[in-house]
Amino acid sequence: MHIFFQDAASARAGAWMTVSLRAIAENYDLVAGLAPEAECAAVVKADAYGLGAAQVAPVLAARGAKTFFVAHLDEGIALRAVLPDVRIFVLHGFMPGCEGSMQAHGLIPVLNDPEQVRSWKRFCEKNKQAFPAALQFDTGMSRFGLSPADLQDRTVFEGLNLQLVMSHLACADEPDNPANDMQRQRFVDMAARFPGVPRSLSASSGIFLGPEYHFELIRPGAALYGIAPSEGNRMLRPVVSLDARIVQIRTVEAGDRVGYGLSWTATEPTQVATLGLGYADGFFRAQEGRGAVWHDRTRLPVIGRVSMDSISVDLTDAPADLEAGDVLSVLGPAQDVDALARSAGTIGYEVLTSLGSRFHRVYVPAA
Repeated sequence: MHIFFQDAASARAGAWMTVSLRAIAENYDLVAGLAPEAECAAVVKADAYGLGAAQVAPVLAARGAKTFFVAHLDEGIALRAVLPDVRIFVLHGFMPGCEGSMQAHGLIPVLNDPEQVRSWKRFCEKNKQAFPAALQFDTGMSRFGLSPADLQDRTVFEGLNLQLVMSHLACADEPDNPANDMQRQRFVDMAARFPGVPRSLSASSGIFLGPEYHFELIRPGAALYGIAPSEGNRMLRPVVSLDARIVQIRTVEAGDRVGYGLSWTATEPTQVATLGLGYADGFFRAQEGRGAVWHDRTRLPVIGRVSMDSISVDLTDAPADLEAGDVLSVLGPAQDVDALARSAGTIGYEVLTSLGSRFHRVYVPAA
């Protein structure tokens, strides 16, 4: 496929990623519509799952999102510079001594253990103001959050200006897993200790489990970016396409070997294309012998090991007139994020957040 380049930067690029802000906005509408009685927040941690929080978050805010979640304090500081008037929760809370930075940027810590609770209370008392906070409960994932035992002493939480209590489902991508209902019941019991405080249990996959998991606030992340909550549920709009240019085409003879370790051997004369992306760009080494790129609807297998900056592709089934500079599809209509992830034995989340910074990026406006 030949392509028209809009500017010098795109003409120089070996690969470019197109992000549809319109599709992200439509996915937000779709997910919000599944829980009409709940507030629909937006999770933009990890630079909006690798797609660019500075570009994505304003679109979500314009669509109606008033609450955002990030993982780290620095992510919150960066987001605050983009969105001055929204609520921003920091899922990891804060490192010791960073309470002042949290408050100075108007960020809300999610308090995950008794020491964070005590530190935040001391900071608020010192400043004679009850700054907002949230509590996370451990309902069975054994990762972040306060345990039921941590909640026994009610005085620990007195004086907190709580905006939210929350937890996280471990198996929401498995709708029939009994752990989902077990965690939901535990969450209800733990949240009952804080009457009147809004509750949030469901991130992307949990939202699709049904209204009993929605409570007062839902937290979509991956769903906004087109990742299906389960294999049988593909109602979300695809958000990302990724195209790579052919750097070189050569013919290898029968018996010639390709790539590091010489792990692939030609059994007949074969046209091989080298593309300028590799594991530094999120095309994983595990995709050796399993991954593929596409020319329209024709699958072109990756052969040999994936290098840091390049992959080799078997052009046996490709049109004969392909040449250096032509374009093959890595993510697109024939292969979405989840399909590419399966070829690496991983999940779409890892693919999205691993896409490197070397691609030329194009953002399709939301309107």
